Amino acid sequence: MGLIRKLIAASAVSVACTLVILPAHAEIKGLEIIAPANSGGGYDQHARALQQVMQDLNLASSVQVVNVPGAGGTIGLSQFVTAKKRNPSLMIGGLGMIGAIRINKSPVTLDQVMPLALLTGEYQPLVVAADSPIKSLQDLLDKFKADPGSVSWGGFAVGSPDHILSGLVVKAAGGDVTKMNYIASGAGGELMAALLGNHITVGTGGYNEFASQLQAGKLRAIAISAPQRLPGIDVPTFKEQGLDVELVNWRAVFAKQDLKAAEKKQLDDAMAQVTASPQWKEISEQRGWINLYKSADQFAAFLTDEKGRIEGTLMELGLVN
Repeated sequence: MGLIRKLIAASAVSVACTLVILPAHAEIKGLEIIAPANSGGGYDQHARALQQVMQDLNLASSVQVVNVPGAGGTIGLSQFVTAKKRNPSLMIGGLGMIGAIRINKSPVTLDQVMPLALLTGEYQPLVVAADSPIKSLQDLLDKFKADPGSVSWGGFAVGSPDHILSGLVVKAAGGDVTKMNYIASGAGGELMAALLGNHITVGTGGYNEFASQLQAGKLRAIAISAPQRLPGIDVPTFKEQGLDVELVNWRAVFAKQDLKAAEKKQLDDAMAQVTASPQWKEISEQRGWINLYKSADQFAAFLTDEKGRIEGTLMELGLVN
């Protein structure tokens, strides 16, 4: 069983275990959620979904989302760790932050925050502008093989899942990853502008980030990183096109490391209620998020394993020493 299938199976068990009546807690007032990226990207979308559902469920009030972009999320991480605030705060993070910390040699790491809950996973498409001469994955690979420098691969920060996926595609196709022209084009609106303006050849990110432009016919998806075709999404997988590439970009929520036991339990219970709620499930379905929920202790164990796996992949791709 592959990693993605194991995660989905394990999360189903986790959610089943949360379908009990959890003890009531006082409403969390003045909660701040750090989204360590610009608006519109995956971190921002998760922060705002969490804001909405926590308020709908009366788990928190006056919830504010604060965008702190830069360096693959490590600037937001640094601010989250070092800020001295009275109000309770959370931070959205994910797979990409592991790579960003290593590549940017960040002095602040995920060892300085508390893993609170693994939330979701998302498969990633490769997309091109609708007027691009690239009509298929094979067209892209042929162009790269003929002249690697002529293909610019766009996505979030260096070391992000976008960067990793681009490298995995090149490697699986027998190309030289060191010749890959990867451009950190940002997330959300920044990446969209670069794609639609033909400033980059191909881009990647969470499917939902591109969904509206794909439906409007302004972008074309040529492959997706799922193990098999996704319901309602007419995009071929890498595997069915002959490339052994599969990747799920997980997102999670972190808390301050110095939480008291009672505070950790309150937030842990809150995340269980959020992820089991009809509101969260509806948002996830609309955005194509896979439920990967794990509680605080389960997520901490997962994160330890995931750091080793991702750092190994980064080394294999030549992104870190």
